[in-house]
Amino acid sequence: MSPSIKIFSGTGSKHLAEKIAQKYGVTLGKVTIQKFSDGEIQPIFMESIRGDYVFLIQSTFAPMENLMELLLMIDAAKRASAYKIIAVVPYYGFARQDRKDKPRVAVGSKLVATLLEAAGANRVITMDLHAPQIQAFFDIPVDHLDSSAIFIPYIQQLKLKNLTFAAPDVGSTNRVREVASYFGADMVICDKHRKRANEIASMVVIGDVVGKDIVLIDDICDTGGTLAKAAGLLKEKGATSVRALCTHPVLSGKAVENIENSVLEELVVCDTIPLGDKASCTKIKVLSVADLFSIAIRNAAENKSITSLFVHSQLRGR
Repeated sequence: MSPSIKIFSGTGSKHLAEKIAQKYGVTLGKVTIQKFSDGEIQPIFMESIRGDYVFLIQSTFAPMENLMELLLMIDAAKRASAYKIIAVVPYYGFARQDRKDKPRVAVGSKLVATLLEAAGANRVITMDLHAPQIQAFFDIPVDHLDSSAIFIPYIQQLKLKNLTFAAPDVGSTNRVREVASYFGADMVICDKHRKRANEIASMVVIGDVVGKDIVLIDDICDTGGTLAKAAGLLKEKGATSVRALCTHPVLSGKAVENIENSVLEELVVCDTIPLGDKASCTKIKVLSVADLFSIAIRNAAENKSITSLFVHSQLRGR
């Protein structure tokens, strides 16, 4: 008898988990997150999960209780005799801390990987890690989904005349190059220098943008400062239009104000992080990853290939 598939959600990703469960064709499992008066949390599964495939959906964006809640859910599932525990982490927080780039700093993404494994996760499904090499921090399987499966069809329907792609910084070049090569389009780079985190000292454009319809692609939109500055510079250099596609809408600080006041035509994001009241921003458009994750969950449970969901492996065979 095959193990049953059960999908549960932490409080931070309930908005997405409900859509994923609906796409998969099951009802979201019942779990209660008990909170004590001092803020301590205790997840309780309200149904048996003994011998089941348990998929726990939770993005680990701020506040950090989201990460702790996921870890406690994994531990509870392990102690309840789940057959396999798969952490579905659409947005993997701390991913920007992926290396020791200065003395005496933590490597946060490695620590989170260690915590997930120590808690009892047997597998992780995530999307658009800030650095793909973070997968190597795990000693369990990691399925790293690619948002280009969602963004490419969107770009196609825009039917832009002089399509050119732009990387908002040097770190995004590989991600952008893959999409540009699919369209056979040119690519430019906005090379930035930071004084400190979230503060740009200078930026230059490498490449020709005169008369081009520019699509900026990045994995995270945090304060929106980089995108706003890059868009303004690209327009100054002669671009006809500039829009941005970013997977994870962190949108901290004055991000909404920065986006609204920028020359961006639109900012297209995924629903890996709930927008809340930020959804009122007229320039932000949300595309759902629910379909992609529901298929990934099914393939993982049925021991089928996940590679078929990595859009670039399909696109190269065109």
